[in-house]
Amino acid sequence: MEFITLGVILGLSSGITPGPLLALVLSESLQHGAAAGMKVAVSPIVSDIPIILVMLFATANLSHMNPLLGILSILGGGLLLFLGTRNFRIRPLPLATSTGTPRPFSKGILVNALNPNPYLFWFTVGAPIASRAMSLRYGWFLAFLGCFYGAFVAVKFTVAILAGRSRRLIGGTVYKYTMWFLGAVLCLLALVFFRNGLTLIF
Repeated sequence: MEFITLGVILGLSSGITPGPLLALVLSESLQHGAAAGMKVAVSPIVSDIPIILVMLFATANLSHMNPLLGILSILGGGLLLFLGTRNFRIRPLPLATSTGTPRPFSKGILVNALNPNPYLFWFTVGAPIASRAMSLRYGWFLAFLGCFYGAFVAVKFTVAILAGRSRRLIGGTVYKYTMWFLGAVLCLLALVFFRNGLTLIF
């Protein structure tokens, strides 16, 4: 249950946090309709595969090196704390410009592959979770992945639909308070990662 909860919380937060991919979802939805934004939303499922495979390989080789996993957990906590506190300084969602023939899926893959955030996430936040899950059962890590990407894509789909209907619906008070709530949750998760990291080190 722990890994399912982590997957949902982190997926929701990653899905709604402003960044290049969310900007592209908005841009494509506003210019070409919600369906185009949805195609962008599912692109990370493909572009993240190499990152996750490398992370799993590294984690399998580090599974008995508790101090190093502890350091990764503390780094992951730092990333979550940074993302959480940034949520409290939220600004209007940025919109990317899009011209030419719409190719939302390929654009999404390219934007996500060149975005440093997935690499930082999977090698700091993802690595300790993968190590803990696989020490119990590989199925738990698969459950975490399923819940993470399910929540991530669901949020992006919602943004695409709202953007396709009305820009005002995605930049108002509801969005701001949602970001504040998820920011607080991320800060709490950061404390858990710090605690786990210190436990592994000492």
